[in-house]
Amino acid sequence: MSDSSTLPPARLRPEAELARDALSAPVLARAARLARWAGPDTRVDAGGGLVEEQLPAAAGQLGLSGDDAAAYASEAWRIAVDTGLVEITDEEAGTVVAGEDLALLTGSPQDVLGVWLTALEAVLADAGVPDLDDLVDAMAEGGEVDLSSLDWDPDAEAEFLDGVLGNLYLLTVGEEGPGDAPVPLPALAASMIVPSDMGEPSNEVLEQVSDAMMRLDDQFRLLEPVGLVEYQPVDEALMADADEEPAAPVDEADVTRYGMVRLTPLGLYGLRARLLDAGFDAPAVGDLADKGADALLDGTAPFPPAAAHAETELWLAGRGPLDAARELLAAARGSDPGAPLRRLRCQQALSLVGAEAEPALREVLDDAELGGLARVWLTEHGAADVPAPPQEMVFWLTIDTVAAQLAAEGNSEELRALVEGLARQHSGFFDTVWRVEHPATPDVLEAMGRLHPDKKIAKEARKAAFKARSQQGG
Repeated sequence: MSDSSTLPPARLRPEAELARDALSAPVLARAARLARWAGPDTRVDAGGGLVEEQLPAAAGQLGLSGDDAAAYASEAWRIAVDTGLVEITDEEAGTVVAGEDLALLTGSPQDVLGVWLTALEAVLADAGVPDLDDLVDAMAEGGEVDLSSLDWDPDAEAEFLDGVLGNLYLLTVGEEGPGDAPVPLPALAASMIVPSDMGEPSNEVLEQVSDAMMRLDDQFRLLEPVGLVEYQPVDEALMADADEEPAAPVDEADVTRYGMVRLTPLGLYGLRARLLDAGFDAPAVGDLADKGADALLDGTAPFPPAAAHAETELWLAGRGPLDAARELLAAARGSDPGAPLRRLRCQQALSLVGAEAEPALREVLDDAELGGLARVWLTEHGAADVPAPPQEMVFWLTIDTVAAQLAAEGNSEELRALVEGLARQHSGFFDTVWRVEHPATPDVLEAMGRLHPDKKIAKEARKAAFKARSQQGG
């Protein structure tokens, strides 16, 4: 995933709703409860953790019991310290007070989410650390961990987890992905390991995928309590020894047994925030609602259709139909390379505007760049007395439309069908179209020559492209 490309826009829940989710996430809820519980008699060790004799009381405060209660209480305390909900006042004496950031949890949604993001970073850091038993085994005599014996590279581990979460984000926001549906853990692991051009994975690659699945199973178990994901763990029966009998009949075809994960709405918010911090262009639907029409048309240019539609609806909701139409039409003008796609987005936006916009469309009927799309809109809305377009406007609009489709979709099947239809419907099409004074004429004709399946027609398109480029001095 390149940090120079624009990612599909995320559809985020309202911040107030996300803040409620953050406050109810077990990791932050427990940390806040311990921060409010801490008092003058609370003591911490040299590392800032609760001293061992106070862990049972902390666990009781959290309503925890059992063998893991102390460990969960210790983790909650560390999150409280890491997020500033608790501050250490005297390291030597080990005394603490409630941190200034504790008040943020009763502040604005942005305040709450800021604390939650800090907690998320702490949990992500923990998720990249090897199992405690492995750490103990790797402990040298001097009390230091021998990383080389662990076969563990902290940077590589963090990069791997970031890559997995990035792929999960793309699957969630992409229109061709599963959206809110859970993703099988093997698919996520394979997305990081199996090369895209590999046919049947080798046994060695499959073993790497299996190892990655087990690592991710541990990591997603840690990430679920902070509210990042909803996770169905790997079936314990799959990890049993081969000579052990399973406790119940096993369905080998049930992919859910191998782990299923989905981003929560809060997790989507959190990963987007991390992507923005890392320098990615990670838009959210609604970002452009208070911007001008130029920002809307340029900003939605790389969006998938459904996301562009949603963004445009939000933009239109804050404007009157006539003013919105005039602003859109003004922003759609231009001869730069991005102009055809802007006009296509303008046409799509205008399709959402009612008949009140008709005067704005009539005002541009004689405009060389906008007159064609104005006639299309007026005709589709049943307007009377729509003048027929001159031939040069028809051909100009044809070039503009194909150029926009090329920019939006590339060499798609839909565009191939459009190219075939144009060549079939207009006799002598290429003899005329190369003369169209549109900056994209040569490129469009070259694309038509590349896309048309009939070799004779493709050759005519390429010859027309050469003439057009010569005419334009190219």
